[in-house]
Amino acid sequence: MASSLKSTSQGQTLILTLSNPDYKNALSPEMYAAGIEALNAFETSPDIKSVIITGEGADFCAGGNLQRLLANRQQPKEVQAQSIDGLHSWIEAIHTYPKPVIAAVEGATAGAGFSLALACDFCVAADNAIFVMSYSTVGLSPDGGGSWALSRSLPRQLASQLMMCGDRINAQRLHDLGLVNQVCSKGQALSEALLLASRLNARAANALGSIKELVNDAASQTLSQHLTQERDHFVTNLHHANAAEGIHAFLQKRPPSYT
Repeated sequence: MASSLKSTSQGQTLILTLSNPDYKNALSPEMYAAGIEALNAFETSPDIKSVIITGEGADFCAGGNLQRLLANRQQPKEVQAQSIDGLHSWIEAIHTYPKPVIAAVEGATAGAGFSLALACDFCVAADNAIFVMSYSTVGLSPDGGGSWALSRSLPRQLASQLMMCGDRINAQRLHDLGLVNQVCSKGQALSEALLLASRLNARAANALGSIKELVNDAASQTLSQHLTQERDHFVTNLHHANAAEGIHAFLQKRPPSYT
């Protein structure tokens, strides 16, 4: 069965499902392109306020297809470089997307699958989820931004261990380290991710977009630069209709109804 990225929706949440069941949802260039296309299609749609990325069946994603990588060794280097550029374009699209993106993880999450989960704003993982940066096990180095995310989120020694030794790490340990938001029972990751998405969908989309941008930019800015950016976002959001609704709803002790 060919790999694909299935796109469905539930309420105001877009669900993107990695589908390559013969290879534990291993990634492919077709998936990268479909992921970017799906995000672009709903970026400005008021009907979609959040995105969930999940895997079909028992596993999230086994990373790259090793048979495809072996075949690419017989091709010019540019073939693999172009494939990785496609993955990286999708990772960047997720990172800069103005709406929250949630990874719903079950079972195996390896290599670029781990990188993909790390690119999301939130991660809900089943208690059977196992994460592994498996690149060095097959003589490779990371892609998909995995080394970037881990080196910024973990102590250097632990990040080095995960990437150099290829050690497995479970969902509970990643939760303790702050890289998983919620651990749930096996088979419930998507359901719990949808509950989280419904909480996010009830908030002002413009404010969430500002917060995501501020979080993304914080590490590369001085305090002075970041304070200026915070000011500009705050003023813009104050003059948005959602601020009037939110403030009035709070003062009137009622739930807000945002656009």
